[in-house]
Amino acid sequence: MTVPVLTIDGPSGAGKGTISRLVAKKLGWNYLDSGSIYRSLAIALLQQSVDLTDESTIVKVAETMDLAFECGDELVVKLNGENITAQLGLESTGNTASIVAALPEVRRVLLQKQQDFRQLAGLVADGRDMGTVVFPDAPYKIYLTASAEERARRRYKQLKEKGIDANLSRLTLDIEERDRRDSERATAPLAMAENAFYIDSSNMSIDAVIEEALNLIR
Repeated sequence: MTVPVLTIDGPSGAGKGTISRLVAKKLGWNYLDSGSIYRSLAIALLQQSVDLTDESTIVKVAETMDLAFECGDELVVKLNGENITAQLGLESTGNTASIVAALPEVRRVLLQKQQDFRQLAGLVADGRDMGTVVFPDAPYKIYLTASAEERARRRYKQLKEKGIDANLSRLTLDIEERDRRDSERATAPLAMAENAFYIDSSNMSIDAVIEEALNLIR
């Protein structure tokens, strides 16, 4: 029996994570946050003090790490049973993830790791290349986006609510630059799958986007 997959790809700040988690919860499907895969490996390597030039050991850690995503009100990421959610955003995590992501054999192992999340009753996969590279045969694909200005406004609001000073114009420029880098990178660039359903959430509520996703599956 083929396990159904809904891929939700799109640029940073489009709301993919929120929408994907809520849709997975409503459907009772598994959830994959692909953006956490490399960062989770980075945490595992840092915990074990692995030499980042020792590719064979890095690959072994990647193959054996056990990852789980729990979709409550907030996403909880567990590595070998330990809640590592708070560590995902650390600079040390990001720097290590960037180093190991350049290793071809690590990319191969983590591609398989992502595909292993395809289990019954179904999977909602959130990322940038889920519908084009990881699950090209997925029966349901969404490309979720919003204008750079709207994504910057959402980020600005989040930062302000946390008491962090921010500049809206600077955020907009940063998002436009990140979009350009993601679209032009050589490996797994951000791209809309040919058979994906396009949703621009700039002027849509979260509930409206969720309803569009559920209608696609229905």
